[in-house]
Amino acid sequence: GLLSRLQTLAPTVQTLSSSKSFSQNIPNCLWKLGRLNHVAIAVPDLEKAQSLYKDVLGAQVSETVALPEHGVYTVFVELGNTKLELLHPLGEKSPIASFLQKNKTGGMHHICIEVDDIKAAMTELKKKKIRILSEEPKIGAHGKPVIFLHPKDCHGVLVELEQA
Repeated sequence: GLLSRLQTLAPTVQTLSSSKSFSQNIPNCLWKLGRLNHVAIAVPDLEKAQSLYKDVLGAQVSETVALPEHGVYTVFVELGNTKLELLHPLGEKSPIASFLQKNKTGGMHHICIEVDDIKAAMTELKKKKIRILSEEPKIGAHGKPVIFLHPKDCHGVLVELEQA
């Protein structure tokens, strides 16, 4: 019955819980990776996307903010444990415009992870042959320094690191 099945599973559970934790396998760094700050989604129609999250799904949605230095309009959707960043092109040289030319209906553009020391992260990542898409951090949508890591060095994902 149920008791014999639980007794059979018990050694497996003990083995898993006593195994080494993942953090013991991480080399010591001068900086620390933090929480997921947001997932960015490029959208061809910002008003329609805002309406989906606000009116249909009932999320708290920010006002539209223009970030000319990044060539984007941004809107943040609050999700409790993280955010979605809706991105729409601002200007002809916007990186989002070229993304939307290849992905007409939009899609995931990047993920953003917080770090406690962006300068130390840059130094160490360069030593590890991870390409950074700018020489210096830029100020991102939250008013904090950000850098982007080359997607070819991050398994096809554009990764943004943001100073926590």
